[in-house]
Amino acid sequence: MDSEKGRAEKYCAGILRKPGARVYLIGIKGTGMCALAELLLKGGAVVSGSDGDEVFYTDAILKELGIPFFECFDAAHIDPSFDIVIHSAAYSFGTNPEMDEARKLFLPIFKYTDALGAYSAGADSSGICGVHGKTTTTALAGTMLRGVGAPAEILAGSGVGSFGGRSTLSMGSRYFVAETCEYRRHFLSFHPKRIVLTSVEWDHQDYFSSYDDIRDAFLEYARLLPPDGELIYCADDPGAAEVAGLLEKENLGIKLVPYGFNAEGEYKITKYKVRDDRVVMALAGFPGDLRIPVPGRHTALNAAAALALTSSIVSSYAGGWNDERREGLRNALDEFYGSSRRSEVLGEAGGILFMDDYGHHPTEIKTTLAGLKEFYPRRRLVVSFMSHTYTRTAALLNDFASSFEDADIVILHKIYSSAREQYQGGITGKTLFEKTREKFFSSTSEKILSEDRVFYLDEPDNGMDLLKSILKPGDLFITMGAGDNFRLGRKIYEYFCNHITLRGNK
Repeated sequence: MDSEKGRAEKYCAGILRKPGARVYLIGIKGTGMCALAELLLKGGAVVSGSDGDEVFYTDAILKELGIPFFECFDAAHIDPSFDIVIHSAAYSFGTNPEMDEARKLFLPIFKYTDALGAYSAGADSSGICGVHGKTTTTALAGTMLRGVGAPAEILAGSGVGSFGGRSTLSMGSRYFVAETCEYRRHFLSFHPKRIVLTSVEWDHQDYFSSYDDIRDAFLEYARLLPPDGELIYCADDPGAAEVAGLLEKENLGIKLVPYGFNAEGEYKITKYKVRDDRVVMALAGFPGDLRIPVPGRHTALNAAAALALTSSIVSSYAGGWNDERREGLRNALDEFYGSSRRSEVLGEAGGILFMDDYGHHPTEIKTTLAGLKEFYPRRRLVVSFMSHTYTRTAALLNDFASSFEDADIVILHKIYSSAREQYQGGITGKTLFEKTREKFFSSTSEKILSEDRVFYLDEPDNGMDLLKSILKPGDLFITMGAGDNFRLGRKIYEYFCNHITLRGNK
C-alpha cells in the first residue's frame, strides 16, 4: 500500500466511508453507479451527480432517495468543494467536460470500479464473478443473508425484487458482497476475502484474445484472496474447475469450496426437480428441501453458490447454523422472484406469458431456454433475440445458432453494436439468421423444417405486426439479449393488456 496507487486507494476508501463527505458521480444513472450512490448516502455522504437525459429505471430510485442529479454534463457543475469525483467507465478525459474540470481543479478522480474496490477494503468483502450467473447469484446471496439476519451490504448488477427493486440491500456494514466484473479485468480492484466463481468461458472478444486469456484473468483475481480466503467454485463448469485446479497447484493456502451436481462435499446438489411452479432442490450438507420460484438447473447452481457463501459468513459472525437461521433462509428463498432482466416476468395477458432476459452468450441462452421449457412444458416458446457486439457474434456464431433448440419460434434482429468496437464488415444479424435457419433445417428432432420457425426483423421496433400474427393463448414470449429489443417485449405486452381489456369492456 506504499505505492502511489495504494495511497490513492487508501484516500478513496477513507472518503467513501466518511460521514459528510461530498461525492459527485458522473454517469450516476448506471446500475452500479446508482447502487454505489445509495450505499454512500446510507453511510452519511452528501451525494450528487450527472448523466444524460434518457430516462432509466434508476431515475426513480435516485429521486426517491433525494439524490440530486443533472441530466447533462457541464463543467459548471463541478466546484472545489467536492471531496471526490467518481466516473463511470463510459466516460473519459477529453470527451467529458466535468471530468476535465475536476482535473483542472485538482480534485481526486476515480473510476467506478476503482472506487468500488476501495470501498470493499473497508469491510469483510466477498466478490461474485463469472461469465454467467453472477447477477442472480448475488441477488440470491443477498436474499439469503437477509433471511438469516446477517450484518451485510449487498450490491448487485441489476434491480432485485427482494431488494425492493433496488440493486442494493443494507442490513449492516460488517460484510460487503458485490457482483464483480471480468471485463477489462475490472475486478482486480476489489479486495475479496471470499470469491464465488460461477463460470469461465471465452467472452468479451473485443478485449480477451482467447479462452486462456480470460481464464488467466479469473485466476489473477483468485490470487487476490488472502491465505485464509475461500474460492467457492462451480464444479460443473469446466472453466471454473480449471481455475480452482490451477490455484490449488500454487499452494497459496486458499480454501477451495466446490458446489454443484458434480461437486464433492456439503454443497453437492443431491436433489433437483420442478414441482408446483418451483425448483425443488437439496444439498448434501443442508437439511431439508429448498424451494425457488425461478426456473432452471442453472438457478439451482446459483442457489448452491449463494448458500455456500452465506454459510461462510454465518460461520464467521454467528458460529454456524441453527434452526431459526435455516428457516429464515428457506422462507426468504421461497419468495425470491429473480432480478431485473434475468428471466423477469413482465406479466400475462391474453393467456400469453411475457418475459425478458439479459442472456447474451450462447450458454446463457441455451440454459435459460431449457429451464423455461422444463418449467412451462405446455407453453409454446417464442423468442426475440438481439445479439450484442460484432466480435462476440463472429467468434461464437455457430454456438449462437445452436442455442435456440428449445425454442419453437425465433425472431432475430440486427446486431446491437457497442461503443467499444467498430463494425469491420462481415458478420451481421442477417448472418446469424441464416446460420440459425440452417441449424433448424438440419435438425433431426420433431420440431423442424417450417420457414415459419425462424424470422428476421432488422429493427425490433418493427416487430409488432409479426408478433400479433404469431402469438396466441398459451404461448410464452421472451425477449433476450443485451440489446434494446426488450422495448419490443414491453410494447407487445402493453398491447395485449389493452387489447384484452378493451375487448372485455365491449
